[in-house]
Amino acid sequence: MIGGSWPPICSDAQGVRARDARLKITLGFDDTERPAVAALYWEAFGGKLGRLMGPERKALPYIADALSPDHAFCARNAADDILGVAGFKSPDGALVNGQLAGMVPHYGIPGALWRMAALAALSSDVDNTRFLIDGLFVAAPFRGQGIGSRLLQSIVQEAADRGYDEVRLDVIDTNSRARALYEQRGFEAVGRNRIGPLSALFGFSSATVMVRRLNRL
Repeated sequence: MIGGSWPPICSDAQGVRARDARLKITLGFDDTERPAVAALYWEAFGGKLGRLMGPERKALPYIADALSPDHAFCARNAADDILGVAGFKSPDGALVNGQLAGMVPHYGIPGALWRMAALAALSSDVDNTRFLIDGLFVAAPFRGQGIGSRLLQSIVQEAADRGYDEVRLDVIDTNSRARALYEQRGFEAVGRNRIGPLSALFGFSSATVMVRRLNRL
């Protein structure tokens, strides 16, 4: 996220219920967990971000450095391993707060400049009237166990606690599975953002804006 936002993408949040009753959701993670969260992020979104943020050997340390732990809910097992993450965006930042100064050490000045330009063209401003989900992803071996749903519930509750009336997320047009899950959880499509020529770089052409009204809790 450039001063607040990566491409508007949410990964699969499939599953109806968590099979492990010991699963817990926590706000944030410590610095030693940055590489693990970055790896999960790349596992979920690397296929879409690979042309822009690759190669992986550069992307992983950059993402790890740019993460904002206070903008993430983490799903953990009994051993405290992170199985999934739901990020959110606020006026204070986002899950990945990328800045030019932080990108240069990993990509060099030319590489950082063109990447930042592409991300800036795609980024959207903070939605001040809605609580914005800024990426939701679960480790591949644990998908389909309701972890994404638990994370989604935590985000919705956080929005309510902060006094928001609505929660928003953007899901890319190629991720019909995630969209179906969000519809089951009360989200409705309210618009679509097209990215034009940037589709050749990111691998998708548009993202559907979905909103859940919290009076449906």
